[in-house]
Amino acid sequence: MLELYIANKNYSSWSLRPWVLMRELRIAFAEKLIAFAPGSNWQAFRAFSPTGRVPCLHDGATVVWDSLAIAEYLAERHAGIWPVDPAARAWARCAAAEMHSGFATLREHCSMNCGVRIRLAQIPPDLQRDLDRIGELWTEGLRRFGGPFLAAGSFGAVDAYFAPVAFRVQTYALPLPPAAGAYAERLLALAPMREWYAAALKETWREPDHEAQIGRYGRLLQDLREGGT
Repeated sequence: MLELYIANKNYSSWSLRPWVLMRELRIAFAEKLIAFAPGSNWQAFRAFSPTGRVPCLHDGATVVWDSLAIAEYLAERHAGIWPVDPAARAWARCAAAEMHSGFATLREHCSMNCGVRIRLAQIPPDLQRDLDRIGELWTEGLRRFGGPFLAAGSFGAVDAYFAPVAFRVQTYALPLPPAAGAYAERLLALAPMREWYAAALKETWREPDHEAQIGRYGRLLQDLREGGT
């Protein structure tokens, strides 16, 4: 059976991507959750991942250690990862790659922390530019390909790539155009996303760097995690 190595569900946006893709498409796998530790996790994660990072997929002796590579590896073996229509498939790959390599300010100011609600002190121009691009991209995909997902009528890799953004929208109440906001709600309502979120709320371990992000850019309004205040 496939084995997917991930880290804490409350924080690990990269882990979420292949996890939710495989869950939603009913691709069987064994979950291997290795918790983050304070400081560098590189040495510990090197036990299962050549880069010392998550996610990492094991298929017997084959090791696939990048989230986008995992999507492509799965696409060679399972239907539904990318759209069948060539134009939609090209768009979906571009959008997923853009998320994979871009949106640095969004990542910095709004790190994934599923179980809390935060009010940002401000939305600086660089962050607004990222949010504008998210809204533009999502609205374009829904309009061009008919929805309810970004490039097809069913969930695929491009939607998995933006699943962590939906959690960020929820955590930080990020403003988006109506169609894009509705799409974020649609992602959050998926059964695997609810499963991930419920597990994230039960995690009691706190990673100092992620927690420090809260006070750096905003104010904590609510901590819904087990043991939270």
